[in-house]
Amino acid sequence: MSYCSYVNGLSAEEENVHRDYHNNHYGFPIAEDNELFCRLILEINQAGLSWTTILKKEKGFRKAYHNFNIARIAKYTEKDRERLLSDAGIIRNRLKVNAAIENAKAVIQLQKEFGSFKNWIEHHHPKTKEEWMKIFKATFKFTGGEIVNEFLLSTGYLPGAHTADCPVYKKIIKRKPAWNR
Repeated sequence: MSYCSYVNGLSAEEENVHRDYHNNHYGFPIAEDNELFCRLILEINQAGLSWTTILKKEKGFRKAYHNFNIARIAKYTEKDRERLLSDAGIIRNRLKVNAAIENAKAVIQLQKEFGSFKNWIEHHHPKTKEEWMKIFKATFKFTGGEIVNEFLLSTGYLPGAHTADCPVYKKIIKRKPAWNR
């Protein structure tokens, strides 16, 4: 089932968070590094949980992770780790918290080498899903196949976020996602 069909069949409460994400975020290209990093961290945190849970906690994540400021997160200390692990507004999983901090450090290195996280992704584009998975596993922590796939779908690097008959599909095409260049 496509995400487009899924959203149309949701209850009113679930629909609110999913409808906004579906209509305004999912599959749209992201230019800003902190927002790309945000999406990666949200995808990592979704592992083993529902996307509804993550969408409902997004504001909590933004607050806890200083609006996904990569430079700031890369400098987090043990005190910050403990703060995050006690924050009920996010997913309190040590592996996921550690991945966010270590991945921020990795992005800082990519920014030094490529000028930005986005440039690093663009440098590797296009790749197959399998090639992307190898690159992400070699670069980041806690990035399995589904996480990488959803990150790339949700940021416009892989096709398939929306069906061709979905009204949002046309909006995304106008934004020139990487998969349609």
